[in-house]
Amino acid sequence: MPVQVNLPTVLRSQAGGSKTVSADGSTVGAVLEALVSQFPALSGQVIDSNGSLHKFVNVYLNDDDVRYLSALDTPVKESDEISILPAVAGGATDVGASVTR
Repeated sequence: MPVQVNLPTVLRSQAGGSKTVSADGSTVGAVLEALVSQFPALSGQVIDSNGSLHKFVNVYLNDDDVRYLSALDTPVKESDEISILPAVAGGATDVGASVTR
């Protein structure tokens, strides 16, 4: 069954510039495998060499982070939407530096 997959800007060039693509699968992992089969340039971008979710992306099924569900084994249905988002890191290192005492 086809599932809609939303791609972040940084991955769109590897998928022919598409913002949204369709891929078949009964689980999140199967959909992502089908996505990589469809767009080989995505290989290693979402799933790492060990077959796990890459640590620098977050994958959501509808509004739920799949890491808190059943990860790649999370079942999907035709009306579901998978979103791939790049992980964001950083922040202020010295928040109180500008505070005068």
